[in-house]
Amino acid sequence: MAGPEARIEAYLRKEVEAAGGLCWKWVSPANAGVPDRIVMLAGRVVFVELKAAGERPRPLQLVKHRQLRAVGMDVRVIDSRDGCRALVRELTA
Repeated sequence: MAGPEARIEAYLRKEVEAAGGLCWKWVSPANAGVPDRIVMLAGRVVFVELKAAGERPRPLQLVKHRQLRAVGMDVRVIDSRDGCRALVRELTA
């Protein structure tokens, strides 16, 4: 059975795709710490780090988030199904 973080990640993908968007897994072997997913929905791109409820990003992940934000990217940390739904609602509003 998948862990809590994996279940939230799968839920985000399902919600984004149901809203007509793309939710691609981001794996960058030469760049550890990148966010888990790239969400593309309603003309917007958001990098999403998924965590189990109450968990926080690791220090290297925070470095990558700062780098992305420094070049104008939107980076979110989501740790619940409610957070997934809220992101989809925001992007489709």
